[in-house]
Amino acid sequence: MIVLVTLTVGLVAWVVAWTFGMKALDAATIIAIFVFGAVAVHLAMPAIRQVIHGKPASPGEQ
Repeated sequence: MIVLVTLTVGLVAWVVAWTFGMKALDAATIIAIFVFGAVAVHLAMPAIRQVIHGKPASPGEQ
């Protein structure tokens, strides 16, 4: 869900940046950085929860 929200916010930011004169490819690069960051957080969350709570992650979270 966080990736979808990040993508939506990124697309809105892309339109706004494009409106203010930024080139479309530059704005799309910024969106890609945001989305890759959100994907990284989404993939790392089970491991982070495991470290914080001190118990092994369930099989569905690995």
